[in-house]
Parts: sequence; C-alpha cells; structure tokens
Amino acid sequence: MKKPRPAIKSCYVYLLKSCDNGPSKSYVGWTMDLEKRLAAHNDGSGAKATRGRQWQLVHIEVFKTRGEAMSREYELKNDRPARKVLLARGCDGDDGGGGED
Repeated sequence: MKKPRPAIKSCYVYLLKSCDNGPSKSYVGWTMDLEKRLAAHNDGSGAKATRGRQWQLVHIEVFKTRGEAMSREYELKNDRPARKVLLARGCDGDDGGGGED
C-alpha cells in the first residue's frame, strides 16, 4: 500500500510597507507561512532590515514551488519601480491581498 503524499504547501512572495512614524520603507520576502512570518517581522525576530518597525502586508503572490517564489522575490527586490507600483496599489486601506499568481 502506498503512503499518502503530504499536502504541498504554497510558497508566498510578499511585500511589506512600514506603518510607523518613520520614513516609509518597503520589504520583499518569501515564506510558506505568511501569518507567522509577518508576526516575526513585527516582533523583531524577522529579517534584520525589518527590526524596530511595524509592518503592514500590502501585496501577496502565490507559487507552487520554492524556486519560483525565490526567483520572484529576487525580481521584486531588484525592481524598485515595480515595487512602487505594487505599494501604491496596496495602500488603499485594503487587506493587502493584491494580485495573486
């Protein structure tokens, strides 16, 4: 008898915007658990670049593989004009669930 395969978890690329009183900042990352990762960024245990600030999720993209997510993260980290467009779209008070792939 075959063993059941574990469920394939989605990989997410996300864009955060700082929501404190300092100058506006953005951060791009990838994860398999969005809630846990956002909580880590906001409690200071996330990436070094996000420590000491509060963050709001403004854009999410869903991928089937880790490699696809990491490639998209790399693209967004290196394409500031595209990030600005996504930030503008995601800052209208919505829940940050911007375009999903």
